[in-house]
Amino acid sequence: MKKPSIKKLLVAMTAATTLGTAGTSYAEDPIRIGGLYILSGSAATYGEFAQKGIDLAVKEINASGGILGRQVEMIYEDSQGKASVAIQAARKLVYSEGADALVGLDSSGVAQGMVPTMPELQKPLIITHAATPDVTGKLCNPFTYRISVNVAQNMKAAAKVAAETDATNWTTIGPDYAFGHQSWEFFGNYLKDIKPDVNLMSETNFPRFGAEDFTPFIDRVMNSGADGVLISVWGGDLVNFIRQANTRGFFEKDMELMFTVGAATEVLSALGEEMPEGVHLSTRYWYEAYNNDINDRFVKAYIDAYGNPPSYNAEGAYAAIYAYKQAMEAAGTTDGPAVAKALSGMSMEAPNGTVTFRKGDNQAMVSPNWGVSGPMHPEHGIRTLTNLQIFDGEEVARTIEETGCKL
Repeated sequence: MKKPSIKKLLVAMTAATTLGTAGTSYAEDPIRIGGLYILSGSAATYGEFAQKGIDLAVKEINASGGILGRQVEMIYEDSQGKASVAIQAARKLVYSEGADALVGLDSSGVAQGMVPTMPELQKPLIITHAATPDVTGKLCNPFTYRISVNVAQNMKAAAKVAAETDATNWTTIGPDYAFGHQSWEFFGNYLKDIKPDVNLMSETNFPRFGAEDFTPFIDRVMNSGADGVLISVWGGDLVNFIRQANTRGFFEKDMELMFTVGAATEVLSALGEEMPEGVHLSTRYWYEAYNNDINDRFVKAYIDAYGNPPSYNAEGAYAAIYAYKQAMEAAGTTDGPAVAKALSGMSMEAPNGTVTFRKGDNQAMVSPNWGVSGPMHPEHGIRTLTNLQIFDGEEVARTIEETGCKL
């Protein structure tokens, strides 16, 4: 897989020979969308998969006439997983590159830092990955939307799965920032509500994001007496964690293991048979879970283009571009405040079914997917998901009052 450059300008399917000439009208100028993803380091594959989903959407949209009769350009910047870098990159995309809208953000910590700046930019942002509830909660604003599952939604689903197991003593291993800590907090609270007799152990494990050695944390859990473990390590860290856990005999212990983003195809592709069978895996979208024409076309087009099945990050990024198409055409303009307003309450058809940006907090009502790792897929070289459960997005969502969002 070719590693993208820190900044990459993609102009997809556009005959741009007349752009910038004296006779060009404004209506012929491209619509520019800025993408902010991690494009370097241990989580770079997430940015790469998002780019692939976006590029596929742009190609399809431009081939069918574009948006408002104009072609679409993507401009990418590397957030480097740092809020300060992402904020400066967003300002550059809007003020220097002329971006009409933004998509992206892989890290919850980055999202927490950047989202409060969106009213300054006066451009809409659709978050396609970062899962902290805060950005559609206490940090919400009229310019920020999320098209993917957030931590609270996924952890309510996780608690329902965990409550059906025999595990009584639960601990966690997760990255030492918002995503890891919030995953454990929401999971524990929801599980206690469903099954009050469970024990949420005080001995928890939060290695830093980007840690190379997980063995001390693996050993601590194995010796802790836990029979249930919530694991929110993700990206390249999760690949390293699985490999190190295999060598320590972690998966031979009698424990219920729940990986909150374990069914990301980026991770499954990297691990192959190293991902053990029989563990609980979640994803915000599983490519074989949805029986609709849009998903069938998306999965086929993605595999034809890239040779592997799409990840949840690719699907969310793909759907976000189509969300902008629908919102801009509904607004009849690319004006930032008008497009942001058009997104509010908007429903659209995506590969994972009908997606609605809820009025009041701008969080998409989408379905967490949980399953159990099964045999290797005969064609795709990744673990299959068995016992797949698709949770209703509204049933696992908090009320707007509970989110703390005040728009």
